Parts: sequence; structure tokens; C-alpha cells
Amino acid sequence: MLSSDLPVSEYDPYYHSYIQALGNVSLMDEIEDGHSKFLSFVKDIPADKLHYAYADGKWKISEVLMHVIDAERIFQYRALRFARNDTTPLAGFDQDVFVPESNAMAKSKEEILDEYDTVRAATTTLFKSFDETLLKRLGSASGSQMSARAMGFVICGHQAHHLKVISERYL
Repeated sequence: MLSSDLPVSEYDPYYHSYIQALGNVSLMDEIEDGHSKFLSFVKDIPADKLHYAYADGKWKISEVLMHVIDAERIFQYRALRFARNDTTPLAGFDQDVFVPESNAMAKSKEEILDEYDTVRAATTTLFKSFDETLLKRLGSASGSQMSARAMGFVICGHQAHHLKVISERYL
């Protein structure tokens, strides 16, 4: 499934820039390629930059990375609920509550990489288990209709967005 096959009616407009920034990519290719891109990117971050923020009130790099991991967990869970045909509306989450509670500042780069690796492996396995019917199933999250496949592209686009922000503003 390519991102060009994803109609805008299957996701909240908030996520449009994340999905569009990926270009015309295959969902599974992007999930797998994004895994290696993230690992490589984080390994290249100098150790002394992990707890750096480019301005007062901004998250530290370690916090941004944990935000990516936490959001992937949430988006993955949403995709699972949608694919399993659960139509119960799902609430949003407050990233500004999650980040301080992520314990990012106490984690080493290796611990962050290990946690990411585990979460992305679960994402890969989950999306490989979905057939076309399951990928197209819709659910409601944060007051918007979304499909399971849209959640996959959101996972990839969200990660790409934050790696770009780190690259441009932090490094």
C-alpha cells in the first residue's frame, strides 16, 4: 500500500503534513526503513547533546526521542483497535503531560535505542499482520475518523518530522 492510495478522508487534517512529507512510499517499506533511519540518526547524536534544548521551555533531545516512542505506542494501539473493528471512540493524549513522565533525562542513549527498537519491532509485526481489509478499517481517535493504515503512515511521518526538527534546530 502506497501513501498515494490513502485518501485524506481517512485521517485528521492535523496529520496531513506528516503524511505528505513522506512522499509516495510503501507503508511497510517506510516502517522498516524508518527503523534503521532512527537507529542510525540517534547513534550519531553526540552524547553531550542528548540533554540539550535549543531554547528555554523546549524539550531536550532525549525528551523528543521519548515523545516519538510514546506517540508510536499510542498510534500503534489505535491502529490495533481500528483493525479489530472496535468502534469505541478513543481519547487523545496530552504530549506535554507524557514528556516529563517519560523519565527521558535519566535514560542513556542505549536505553532509548533499546526501547525504540522494541516498540518499532512491535509496530512492524502488527502492521505485517494486517491485510487490506484490516488496514482500511476506520475508528475514531481524538474526535476524528482514522483508518488503521493512516495510523501507520502517521507513525512514520511523525517520526520523520521530529528527526528533521532535531537535525535543524538541535544539532
